[in-house]
Amino acid sequence: MVDITLFGATGFTGGLTADYLAVHLPAGASWAIAGRTRSKLEQVAERIVATGRPAPSIVIADHRDAASMAAMAGGTRVLISTVGPYLKYGEPAVRAAAEAGIDYVDLTGEPEFVDRMWLAHHETAVRTGARLVHACGFDSIPYDLGVLHTVEQLPADAPITVRGYIRAKAAFSAGTYHSAIHQISRFRASQSVARQRREREPRPADRRVRGGGSIGRAVPPVRGFGVPLPTIDPQIVLRSARALERYGPDFTYEHHAHFRTRRMMLAAAPALGALAVGAMIPPLKALLLRVKSPGDGPSEEQRARSWFTLSLVGEGGGRRVLTTVRGGDPGYTETAKMLAESAMCLAFDELPSVAGQSTTAVAMGRPLLTRLQNAGIDVASTEVD
Repeated sequence: MVDITLFGATGFTGGLTADYLAVHLPAGASWAIAGRTRSKLEQVAERIVATGRPAPSIVIADHRDAASMAAMAGGTRVLISTVGPYLKYGEPAVRAAAEAGIDYVDLTGEPEFVDRMWLAHHETAVRTGARLVHACGFDSIPYDLGVLHTVEQLPADAPITVRGYIRAKAAFSAGTYHSAIHQISRFRASQSVARQRREREPRPADRRVRGGGSIGRAVPPVRGFGVPLPTIDPQIVLRSARALERYGPDFTYEHHAHFRTRRMMLAAAPALGALAVGAMIPPLKALLLRVKSPGDGPSEEQRARSWFTLSLVGEGGGRRVLTTVRGGDPGYTETAKMLAESAMCLAFDELPSVAGQSTTAVAMGRPLLTRLQNAGIDVASTEVD
């Protein structure tokens, strides 16, 4: 049995994750790369060997073949999946991990997928002891762990409000683009599945946890304007808040895209609106999907010029703090780092005893945050007036 298996190592983000693991796995750790095509996996292994590092093992697994997925899960302690769009290809890996009682991480940003996996596999994972941790990339680690860090700076016995503002400059791969189009086109289905989860999932009876946000000026000391951002990230933050009493008796999180000027905010709205409308109309959706081909991704030079900054303003118990989370290329370089460090955290660190579908803050929390800070993700808080 190996410590970590990377399923989807021949894809764009999967390849970056393989490169990161090859450099940063601790001495003596064992790992494997998995996928459908041996020749492509061998190319990844050869690339790693050419850097002077040991070759990973190779595992042949196909999401359409349940036996191969079960064998892959049975041969590892932690399974990483980069095989997306997850709504289309992701469930077999989650099922295999839940049934095998192992740990699982992915980088999905698809709310419907996460909710479907909770409905289908959470109870199995609780029974087997599996930890299923979705959204272990730019969706949603900066927000989930950034809010956790912010909350830890504030009194535990008072209501807490955290307002988040995200800015980024980055290119994106075909996989991310296709996932976004499919996600937008399934808005009604996603809402239905979310409702089913709300009806079944227990919520704290003695604490209140709420989301929110509105268009307008950002809260000082953040400058500029915020627009509520309907991504998976606030959902992940609120699930962490419901699970952890440290978030206080009354917790609110507001999630915004951050624009420096009103003009920038107004310029972005028509493009986003057109994309949303197009994704809902089948012929236009097909055209949008042809814009980028599978396997496409930003060059190393493009990624080197990319960055993100998340500003979190937390208030509670008469105190006010500003937390900033900063990093490089959010979609790929930093996502591969976050995903790989999440897997290594589950494999090698002393962690809380949890099982079932969880979040990064609940399953890994401070140990993962420390790992990421050591790996170059800047997370810092200061008290403000």
